[in-house]
Amino acid sequence: MELSQYLEVFIEESKEHLQACNEQLLLLEKNPEDLTIVNEIFRSAHTLKGMSATMGFEDLANLTHKMENVLDGIRNGIITVTPEILDVVFLAVDDLEIMVESIASGGDGKRDVSKVLDQLHKIEKGESIESTVAAQEIAAGVALEATESNMKYDEFEQTVIQQSKEQGYECIEITVGLRTDCLLKAARVFMVFEVLEKCGDVIKSNPTVEMLEEENFDSSFTVVLITNEQIEDIRQKVMKVSEVENVIIVPINLDQPDDNDKEIIENKDKNQQSTALTDKKQKETKNGTQQVTHTNKTIRVNIERLDVLMNLFEELVIDRGRLEQISKDLNNPELHETVERMSRISGDLQNIILNMRMVPVETVFNRFPKMVRQLARDLNKKINLEIIGAETELDRTVIDEIGDPLVHLLRNALDHGIETPDVRLQNGKSEDGTITLKAYHSGNHVFIEISDDGAGINREKVLQKAISKGVILENEAHSLSDKQVFELIMSSGFSTADKISDISGRGVGLDVVKSTIESLGGSITIDSNEGSGSVFIIQLPLTLSIISVMLVEIGNEKFAIPLSSIIETAIIKESDILTAHDQKVIDFRGKVVPLVFLKDTFDVPDAEDNSEYTSVIIVRKGEKAAALVVDSFIGQQEIVLKSLGNYLLNVFAISGATILGDGQVALIVDCNSLIK
Repeated sequence: MELSQYLEVFIEESKEHLQACNEQLLLLEKNPEDLTIVNEIFRSAHTLKGMSATMGFEDLANLTHKMENVLDGIRNGIITVTPEILDVVFLAVDDLEIMVESIASGGDGKRDVSKVLDQLHKIEKGESIESTVAAQEIAAGVALEATESNMKYDEFEQTVIQQSKEQGYECIEITVGLRTDCLLKAARVFMVFEVLEKCGDVIKSNPTVEMLEEENFDSSFTVVLITNEQIEDIRQKVMKVSEVENVIIVPINLDQPDDNDKEIIENKDKNQQSTALTDKKQKETKNGTQQVTHTNKTIRVNIERLDVLMNLFEELVIDRGRLEQISKDLNNPELHETVERMSRISGDLQNIILNMRMVPVETVFNRFPKMVRQLARDLNKKINLEIIGAETELDRTVIDEIGDPLVHLLRNALDHGIETPDVRLQNGKSEDGTITLKAYHSGNHVFIEISDDGAGINREKVLQKAISKGVILENEAHSLSDKQVFELIMSSGFSTADKISDISGRGVGLDVVKSTIESLGGSITIDSNEGSGSVFIIQLPLTLSIISVMLVEIGNEKFAIPLSSIIETAIIKESDILTAHDQKVIDFRGKVVPLVFLKDTFDVPDAEDNSEYTSVIIVRKGEKAAALVVDSFIGQQEIVLKSLGNYLLNVFAISGATILGDGQVALIVDCNSLIK
């Protein structure tokens, strides 16, 4: 058993405890008198300290220890909670997060935290918990003197103990008590055994080593050691193992005189008691088994394994399409039935694998409350952040990319949206502004809304800025709808900020947000009421790896158009095609939609076609639409999105490729690039 095998668990649990600290500190700021919150933070800090010490990350353990002292002062009423004190504790948590990230990336977790330590020491003002630890050690020493051996030994063990004593060795029972909130009990047991094996030979343990490794014990265990070292030295060495609460050492004396009469009476009582205890234990064991079964329904799986599983399944989807094609060509009923059944099973398997890759957006949302708090303090604003639907799940690939766009949108809401407290009071609003972050499912998409009750978007100001920047012409301004005007703020280099700050105002951000979301196959829309606030709505696909497409034919080549971009398909007459501003257009349900001839866009050799009808696919990008002209429709199909590789990174309007059932390669059209 090596410590390296616990490293991954240590990193994951450390991140969970630090996240808990952040969340609880934000609650504590709103409820400074609530000691239950302080106790929650203290427990997380204490567990993190113990885990860090066990794994040998001393800098991490020392900083957590100092933070723990301050929290202890707060819960004991010695220190009063103020925003300034919480700022220092937040700084300490920030440093801890950086150190854990360093360990996760293969570093040693070391960092210069002398300033934060000094600030924590000033807050603490000499108060510490060392006296409590000393009291625990004294209590353990008293217990040592008062306790006698109570373990049973078989003949072989008795012989070993007897012979060891004859050779001048001391035989002792060491009972080690761990803290009740100890999480990595098996790791602590390993550390204790490692210490004891350096002091002598371990001949017995209760529970057994196997049970200890599986953590099938409460909070204490007993080890029998043969040693020639001093008992007090051994006790002090074991006490140095993190999260060990007490150590009781009892010398083994096999030559104690037996009182037979007393033993018979005691045995009768013990038999009666043991029968009752056995029944009770059996019930507890049954209940315990049920409980363990219930709590162990989740396991940690390395994300790389899921990626490998997904890649293998993608190959299976390609082969499934090939089999379906072969079955159709051969027209064999038995083969057709088998392939149909395989398609159903692989479809179920596909849903399971995609669900396994789903991650709650909570993993992204969790970092925002602390960020909003800090920015609100920097801007001298009072802001409440409400998070709704954090349990909504998205594919891990989307989750990895969506964090930065959301940060940009929140910073803009904080800086441009929410007014200062005095301005809000003048406008008849409450001092506290509210930003709501909401996520929810709808069909095959996930929507994320960022709304605020701030000043909203000033239409005239946006138009003036857009005209001055040359984004639009002055004669176009009056014909734009509100939504079209709001979308102008996502133009490159566009900003309505009167001054540039560290937070926003440089015109870099919203254009990047838009391009990132569109690269994920999503879209962003804006709605705003001046004086009431704004809403940014992001629409994202559930997954990016396996998508539903409409297969089309252009010349002798096949292309795939994602169904998420398609409004509908249509077949139009040549006479319905009009010309406006040197651009061919059609009248689609009362709206002028430009035609995009894909054979020209992708330079596909033109096959002679004298038909008076044209096949088009109406696609959309936000509020804009276009009609893609194709030769014919093949049908809908689920395909695996494959990258074109490093050599074909900048191919216009192509997002990837897929292998079809007949072995042909079909390019996947990026509709967002076609619509400007």
